[in-house]
Amino acid sequence: MTIVANGQSLSTPDVYEELRQQALSDIRNRSINTDDSAEVLSLLRFLVSGYQANATSGGSHRPLHDPPAMVDRLAQSILAYGPLTPFLDGSIHYEELIIHGGEVNYIDGRGQLVAYPEPVTEQEVTHVVQKLLASVGASVDESRPVIQTQILDGSARLGVVMPPIADKIDVTIRRYLAKRETFHELIGWDAINPAAASLLAAMLRTPTGMIVTGQPGSGKTTLVNALLRAAPQNIRLIACEDTPELSVEHLNAARWKTRVAGPDGTGEISLRHLVRMSLGMRPDIIVVGEVRGEEAYELTRAGNAGCGMLSTIHSNGARQGLQALVSTATMAGPNVAADQVRSVFSSIVDVVVHVAKEPGAPTHRPARRQVMEVACIPPMQGSETDFTVEPIFVRDDFGAPLQWTGSPLPLDLETRIGRVLRPLKITVNDILDGTRVLV
Repeated sequence: MTIVANGQSLSTPDVYEELRQQALSDIRNRSINTDDSAEVLSLLRFLVSGYQANATSGGSHRPLHDPPAMVDRLAQSILAYGPLTPFLDGSIHYEELIIHGGEVNYIDGRGQLVAYPEPVTEQEVTHVVQKLLASVGASVDESRPVIQTQILDGSARLGVVMPPIADKIDVTIRRYLAKRETFHELIGWDAINPAAASLLAAMLRTPTGMIVTGQPGSGKTTLVNALLRAAPQNIRLIACEDTPELSVEHLNAARWKTRVAGPDGTGEISLRHLVRMSLGMRPDIIVVGEVRGEEAYELTRAGNAGCGMLSTIHSNGARQGLQALVSTATMAGPNVAADQVRSVFSSIVDVVVHVAKEPGAPTHRPARRQVMEVACIPPMQGSETDFTVEPIFVRDDFGAPLQWTGSPLPLDLETRIGRVLRPLKITVNDILDGTRVLV
């Protein structure tokens, strides 16, 4: 629909934005409390009826086709989150919301990118972002055009890049849901096979270091939750996260969450601080939801503390994940030497599990998220200067079977796992060749 106002052609979205801006201006000027929905609705009906009266009495505007619908849309914008409300109230199930200007797309539950059909303006998006940020005492503008913070009581992560850094406002919202998948379910989806799942479950019975690598959205957290569901209930576990995604309620577990700095720049509790604190609380396993920075350095102390370690990190492969782990650890300070960190991680990281998401999956089925490799990391010896990565289970391609390579585990790891399997009258080889399973 197109209308003419002040000699210019305006589309319906332009009229909507004009009315929305007028409503926001009137709310500010009249000090209307937006918690009073009745007063806001009264104002919106007045503005829309005034516009419609002008349009139907020979004014320069063409009448609105559905004035009540315009009132509803304006009310949703001001009282809720406009056309983005279904993404923020739980009406639409999605993994990630991706916005560029007024273009809205989202990753659905099948891992497919879907275009949102409702009309959205860039001004609306900016208004929603400021509203979300105001709820946590933050803001974004030209002086601070980049921000990432938790919203919705810590259940989602909001990332924003504004002009002039971006050509248009860029927004991502990732909603966090504590999933409770088990290895039984992952095996049913062919994400992992029983032998590899049993090996990983056995590792949780003795202090081991495990890193789960993969691209964003590849199923790292899903695998970690399946691991935790298979963990013995008598272990002491401390989970350190930015946002609650890990399923630990069934364990003797503590869950700690970071806190962003307040408006005055104080009060921040970082992931590094949580990991450092956890080492003094006698955990059997420290779980870090996602390593992205200097907190990785604190993990170098996990082996010396005699506890296990489980974390995820973004990468395109097992070896790249180890390299990323070293790189993030060196962010802790100028005196942190990469060679030293690499040597320490080679002694405390026993296994790397790499998961991947199927690229270009057809729209008629979900994109497959599968374990592509389970690799052991023996400690560096003598003059070695880089990690040794020994594949134990490998999947050649999406849909291909995950198979044991025939390689044995490093002797120290095999000894530790064999010790906890002995009461069950199971050997490590029984698990590797699929003769016996634990899950």
